[in-house]
Amino acid sequence: MITTLEPQLLQTLRDKITARTALIGVVGLGYVGLPFAVEKAKVGFKVVGIEQNPRRAERVNRADNYISDVSDDELRQVVASGRLHAETDFARVTELDVVVICVPTPLTKNLAPDLSYIESVTSEIAARLRPGQLITLESTTYPGTTDEVMRPLLERSGLKQGQEFWLAHSPERVDPGNRRYTTKNTNKVVGASDPWSLDLATCFYQQTIDHIVPVSSAKAAELVKVFENTFRAVNIALVNELALLCDRLGLNVWEVLDAANTKPFGIMPFYPGPGVGGHCIPIDPHYLEWKAKEYNFNTHFIALAGEINRSMPEFVRDKAWRVLNRLGIAPSRAKVLVLGVSYKKDLADWRESPAIEVIKLLLHDHAQVSYHDPYVPQIEVDGHALTSAPLRPESLASHDLVIITTDHSAVDYGLVLEQARAVLDTRGVTRRQHPNHPKVTLL
Repeated sequence: MITTLEPQLLQTLRDKITARTALIGVVGLGYVGLPFAVEKAKVGFKVVGIEQNPRRAERVNRADNYISDVSDDELRQVVASGRLHAETDFARVTELDVVVICVPTPLTKNLAPDLSYIESVTSEIAARLRPGQLITLESTTYPGTTDEVMRPLLERSGLKQGQEFWLAHSPERVDPGNRRYTTKNTNKVVGASDPWSLDLATCFYQQTIDHIVPVSSAKAAELVKVFENTFRAVNIALVNELALLCDRLGLNVWEVLDAANTKPFGIMPFYPGPGVGGHCIPIDPHYLEWKAKEYNFNTHFIALAGEINRSMPEFVRDKAWRVLNRLGIAPSRAKVLVLGVSYKKDLADWRESPAIEVIKLLLHDHAQVSYHDPYVPQIEVDGHALTSAPLRPESLASHDLVIITTDHSAVDYGLVLEQARAVLDTRGVTRRQHPNHPKVTLL
């Protein structure tokens, strides 16, 4: 039995959601928000995107796609039909029935959570909140953010959660570049701290996502996502540490891992690299580490994993200098080509990319550094503006060392090995087709 102050509000919104006549707002049209907005618009919802970057908003309204996980044709269709429109302010919040927040949650320089985007957006919504709205947070954050940060801000409106508005957390599970698992077919966790918010949020996400996984609270849902990324961070750190050990032992870490992964049970493949990047793995575990301190609890695995993963660019730099030393070339005289600066293969996203840290270290040692990345035409590193160099035979031959930091599929590695003087492969991409190549040093 519904015991809210105004039970008709709940039923009215539920009916709108199931009839797909609810007006949906998506705050933040980035790697999470734009695919989500398009999915909702595809099934008939009208979606207002609130994107405070005017250039992005303009591109959405022109159906000029900038997210690789979004189909160009689908974006054109939902924009042309009027089912998706982007704006740069919060003026229409009072018209919206559901507001989905997909804003960044970075770290401060001291590895503490920076909730400024969530707080700012929530305050804007609170100033316009009306009875009968559902607010959901998709941004990854520490357990307690939805209840302890967002709820008090929203209730400054005079409305109460579970009575006149509803609030839930449903963490994004976007894997950029993954063609198998998309927004639609990736299981969706939903949590809320009152049963009516959970019911409405579950109903809302069921309209476009194949399988919903309800949990008991917003805090539980927040911890689910942080744990998922922490699991990956810890296991990547484990194989990175193994790579450091194998370097001391004179063993090939790739050979060891390939053999270990033939076991049909009790193991899961993870591979080493120059570090970790993107918007999740380098950041999210520290949200949990920070929150744990509030309870006088030290998350040793998380702290150690972060330390190991952050150390990998220095290891790459040191190994690069060892390769150059064998060639009789001092770092200050070396010409180095960094191959790939995005944090993950076949993407244009270079947020938190370990390749950038490698470049910083090389520049600090006065090496002459250039890069090639088919997806990232320009970068800026410590005030140095760099432009992607064409991958031509003469360019490869003119460098003393090529460091493979991102294993893009579009790169002709045969050409690289043919023309380069020496190659440091931090991703193991050459070991399959060109095993034991004399020019290659593996991580």
